[in-house]
Amino acid sequence: MKPFSQACENNKEAILSVISTLLKDKQKLLEIGSGTGQHAVYFTEKLPHLNWQTSDREENHEGINQWIDEDLLNQEFNNNIFNNNIERPIEIDALDYKWPEKIYDAVYSANTAHIMPWLAVQSFFKGAGEALIKGGIFILYGPFNYDGAFTSESNVLFEQWLKSVDTNRGIRDFEKVNQLAYESGLHLINDYEMPANNRILVWEKRE
Repeated sequence: MKPFSQACENNKEAILSVISTLLKDKQKLLEIGSGTGQHAVYFTEKLPHLNWQTSDREENHEGINQWIDEDLLNQEFNNNIFNNNIERPIEIDALDYKWPEKIYDAVYSANTAHIMPWLAVQSFFKGAGEALIKGGIFILYGPFNYDGAFTSESNVLFEQWLKSVDTNRGIRDFEKVNQLAYESGLHLINDYEMPANNRILVWEKRE
């Protein structure tokens, strides 16, 4: 049975409403932490101009490929023009800092920074900065703290749950991740408020 994330199902429309404008003139995107593959399949259907490279740790590749395979079968069944703008997953583990040599004009990741240890988050930003061409953008979705404070009571409870699973997890401070971005040649251009106390942060590669 293919994996399923209710969170991906819940947030896909809200995320698309923001990223569709951000990505309208982009051609090659690298997704970090594709998870189940739901976002990749949904967004590539809605953004057919964009080549979307999925990635994750190897143990998640089977599930991502199941979503891609089912999407292709559905297109064939419905006699649709094949959507060939989604790429099979490549292995990227931020903690091991194994990044592809290709250059992208967009990097996207959702709900990843708070489940990585901080060392991996540092490598994550460094890798994103190096994978982007000048003028490329890094789009990061998820919950963040501001001025060291939670933005909602639900995020306080979420933080407690994250720590109960792994003490290295946690909602990241906006100021700290923005500093990592700056050190990687990335400059903040937008901070979008999203449903369920999440944000979309967008940085541009300028160096």
